[in-house]
Amino acid sequence: MRLFFLIAAPILFLTTICRADAFLAGLEDVPIMPGIEVVGDAGAAFDSPAGRIVEAYAAGDVTRKAVRDYYQTALPQLGWVRTGVLIFSRDGEKLTIELLGESAPVTVRFELAPVSKESAK
Repeated sequence: MRLFFLIAAPILFLTTICRADAFLAGLEDVPIMPGIEVVGDAGAAFDSPAGRIVEAYAAGDVTRKAVRDYYQTALPQLGWVRTGVLIFSRDGEKLTIELLGESAPVTVRFELAPVSKESAK
């Protein structure tokens, strides 16, 4: 039974984070954590000569620790490399996740920007 759990748990986790409707608009490679919902028109997205720039917000009755734990586990499985507590990079892009509010409900701010040549040195 323990072996079944060790095999099934990661598969169930990936299935949960990889549902097509569970990703942020404009950030199709960033899942929405269960328990939070996208905040309507609070974000923005556009392409610049250097790459895409996206800002999105989600909020929910979750703890800051739960959000940190979720994204520190989920994003590396999707190819993101953690470079800070809630800072990730992949394919020349930097994803910063900021937690707003000290207690539930917590607002999560997602910011995606191209990695500048100066910061890559």
